[in-house]
Parts: sequence; C-alpha cells; structure tokens
Amino acid sequence: MSNFDVAQLAHVELYSPKPEETLKFFTQILGLQETERAGQSVYLRAYEDFYHHTLKITEAKEPGMAHTAWRSGSEEALYRKVQSLEKSGYGQGWIEGDLGHGQAYQFRTPDGHQMELLWDVEYYQAAEDQKTALKSRPQRRPNVGVPARRLDHVNLMCSDVTANKNFMADELGFKLRENIVMNDGLEMGAWMSVSPLVHEIALMNDQRGGKGRFHHVAFWYGYPQHLMDIADLLVESGIKIEAGPGKHGVSQAYFMYVFEPGGNRVELFGDSGYLILDPDWKPVTWTEDELEQGIIWYGSPLPNEYFLYGTPDIPSKVPSK
Repeated sequence: MSNFDVAQLAHVELYSPKPEETLKFFTQILGLQETERAGQSVYLRAYEDFYHHTLKITEAKEPGMAHTAWRSGSEEALYRKVQSLEKSGYGQGWIEGDLGHGQAYQFRTPDGHQMELLWDVEYYQAAEDQKTALKSRPQRRPNVGVPARRLDHVNLMCSDVTANKNFMADELGFKLRENIVMNDGLEMGAWMSVSPLVHEIALMNDQRGGKGRFHHVAFWYGYPQHLMDIADLLVESGIKIEAGPGKHGVSQAYFMYVFEPGGNRVELFGDSGYLILDPDWKPVTWTEDELEQGIIWYGSPLPNEYFLYGTPDIPSKVPSK
C-alpha cells in the first residue's frame, strides 16, 4: 500500500439550523469566502485553500457533520482504496459528485461517521479584483474579519476510539501521531494524519455514550495576535467562546474553541502546532497522570461541556424527582 493513497483533508460539510447566521459567522468573523450556492447549501473556502470549497454549510433541523471528504493521492489510489473499503463492509457506494469535485466513494467509520473519498477536484479561480501578485497564494488576503488561512482538521466523537483509530490506519493509511491512554487501558483520544501535519483527524471518547457524533472543525488562523484579534471580534459579536486562548500539550498549538450560531463547535488552531517529517515517527502516548498537561499545556482548564457536548447533542439526563 502506498503511503499516499489518501493525501489530505479535502472538505467538511456541516448541518446548521441557522444557516444564514452560521454563514455570517464564517464569512464576517473568520473571513471565509463564498464560492457558490445551490439548494440549501453554501460552499466556502479560506483564502489559502486552493480548492473550490473546503467547507459546505447545509440547512438542517439540527447541527452536526454531514460528511468529511478526503482526497486520494491519485486516481489509481482512489480505486485501490475503494476496493479495500468495499471488502471492509463499511463502503456505501459511488456518487456522481458535487459542486467542486467529481465522483466520490462514500463510506462510514465503525462509529457511523459519514465520509467520502475523491480525486477529481475543481481549483478555485480568483476573479480579477481578487488576484494577487503572491503567486503561491490563490487569492488576495481578504479585508474582512480576521481571515482564517486554511482548513486544518476535524475532531470526531467515538464510542470506541481504538476501533475507529484502527479503521483509519488499516483502511486509509493514517498514522497515529499522539494518543491518550487511561490507567485501565482505555484509549481516550487519538490524533492521526497522512501528511506532516500533527493531525488531520482527532478521535475522542464520547463520554455521553453516543456514536458517530461531531466534536469540532478547525481552521488555521496564523499567529497569536490573530487569535487575540478574533477573540475581540467574537466578544463584540456576541459569539460564545467556550475555551481559550490557551496552548495544548498534544499538538503544541495555540487554540480557542467557539460555538458558531448553528450550534457546532469550531476551533481556531495555529502558530506552534508542529510538523512531523520523521518517516519513522513513534507515537507519543500521554497517560492518565499526564492528562491535564496533554490537554492544556497552559491556560484555563477546559470546561466540562467540552468533553460532553457534540453535535447532534445528547441532552444530559435530569434525575426524576
């Protein structure tokens, strides 16, 4: 199997019961650019994302992740992976495509997260007034909000982290970069990637006992001052900051978690997240005794809701009187 059969995170589709408010959050605060609209969906991208879109917002009754899409390393790699996914029992079949990309193969994780694998993509072409002399960038830096630069990763809640980790490794070639293992051997979290990024997907134990829920999508914002600027805009716009700014032990990134108006969690992730260039990298394991530093290297502790809330939500049980 080629190490590059799956090459990168291509896009994420989120459901929102408040699509116009969600759209305003991503465009006016994070500076994402609207590429196109179709039906109940809007297609967006950050200004250093090269594809037609990296985020799709679709109107729905409740928030959550509709699907995550991965791009294969080649057309041949796509068909190789499809053969394996079909044998795994988790494959669902082909779709003709969507705005911005060609045919894609749909599948689910063992926990039920919807995913797809594709090769043919449409590259963003800037309008004349958005072209830049910086030829390695697809468009001018937007002058709205504190523009996020690119899509970074997704975090998915799982009933069984280890089973989903093994699926991502065995079927899609993801490498384990860091994980958290409790004293009883339970794997509470796993951070994985197919590129030098420290992770493109994170898997965390769903402490409410759910399956297939969504925790957050992350956009790379740049540097600490940008994070402080985004925080100012969020507070002045009445957007709830759940946690941060702070620094993670796992990934080493400066972060902030917020809720977009539709109810999905969004992470602003950046600055010091490290790259893994060593082809013989050994996964870093954090133990239960090291859990606090692994999650928060410095900054205020994460609130309890961080470990419980995902979309769609599972309300906490209220004891009967």
